[in-house]
Amino acid sequence: MDAKAVLKGAITDAQERYKALNPLSDEAEENALTYLPGGNTRSVLHFEPFPLTMVKGEGAEAIDLDGHRYVDFVSEYSAGLFGHSDPRIMAAIDEALETGIAMGAPTPYERILAAILCKRFPALDQVRFCNSGTEANLMALTTARAVTGRNKLLAFRDSYHGSVIKFPGGSCELNVPFDFALSDFNDTEGTEARIRELGDDLAAVIVEPILGAGGNIQGNRDFLKMLRERTEEVGALLIFDEVKTGRMGATGVQGMLDFKPDLMTLGKFIAGGLPTGAFGGRADLMARFDPRHGRGWNHAGTFNNNVCSMAAGCVAMGEIFTPDVGDEFLKWGEDFRESLNRMFRERDVPMYANGMGSMIAIHFAKEPTKAPKEITAGCQSLRPLLHMEMLLEGVLICKRGDFFLSLPMNDSHLDKARGALGVFIDKHQLLIENVLAV
Repeated sequence: MDAKAVLKGAITDAQERYKALNPLSDEAEENALTYLPGGNTRSVLHFEPFPLTMVKGEGAEAIDLDGHRYVDFVSEYSAGLFGHSDPRIMAAIDEALETGIAMGAPTPYERILAAILCKRFPALDQVRFCNSGTEANLMALTTARAVTGRNKLLAFRDSYHGSVIKFPGGSCELNVPFDFALSDFNDTEGTEARIRELGDDLAAVIVEPILGAGGNIQGNRDFLKMLRERTEEVGALLIFDEVKTGRMGATGVQGMLDFKPDLMTLGKFIAGGLPTGAFGGRADLMARFDPRHGRGWNHAGTFNNNVCSMAAGCVAMGEIFTPDVGDEFLKWGEDFRESLNRMFRERDVPMYANGMGSMIAIHFAKEPTKAPKEITAGCQSLRPLLHMEMLLEGVLICKRGDFFLSLPMNDSHLDKARGALGVFIDKHQLLIENVLAV
């Protein structure tokens, strides 16, 4: 029997064991199909044969409808940095609710959180809030178009900047109808030539310093520096999407570099797990939104400064995830990632933990993946098996192989993940090797 057939059988077997253990989640999915296409309202949460229905979160763990407890490395795709129900964040929300929910006016919370973020991230002279990372990136891109008077935007294949700005293998049917050109992430020479070719038509380049949905691939420093130099050369803006990577250390990935983008975006984690987004950057760019001179751009949004998110963010970013904690958390995550790669080397299995710190993706390869085009069909085909087997061991990971660490995790949680990966290797190492050899 060939490797593909054996892999298909292994996935089917794992799915049957999963179904037997989760009858209530299976039933909940079936019932939901009547009212929700696909049974849920976020496409990324679907997987075969059905996703788990979660009913409770405690710290770094989650409990499903059938009563199983998991270590939660999905961590809301990095938004769950603070875990579930941190008492300090809950207290801040309760306090905010007592003051009134929809105030229709500025509140102290948004001003405090704005100061925290601007003092923390080098690129932020000033900042404005919105409702999500998607909105933040839309606002950054439209700002660039309006400032430059140009329409062309450059993004990267397999990048994700929100529900209507994503490029899995190219473009997407639901993307906003902006005039995007695409290049390959970490292709320094090719992208440099593309920027110069676009020249006076280019309004902005938007990039994740670590390509998240594309495999948690670190941006090469020379590549990112080239983006800074070439955008300045042609008069375009450079936008760093740090919606995820802002959790890297004290100041995000930009703080590890000796240059700054013109604009940056944040979201996911900055409100302690509640919905929010933020965009900002150079003071002269953000001044366009100042209404006091009578010509300020009208940036609207009923819930831009909603008190629950703003209050939670003040505590989350001001008291819990301080710069010192950010640096410690980055080191702890890197130590874990390196421990996984040591295990893979010692077991001589073609697996590699890509990423940085608390953002990790398992690739089926012996070397780090430096560009999405290096991800093989064999690697992609093995991910459903990894996902199922990890769930069966009580470890929640993203279906594409991502692990996101959270602050309430401890060494025992990491040990459980290592152990589950060890069980996976014991069971499937020969299959992994045969699939990749095809």
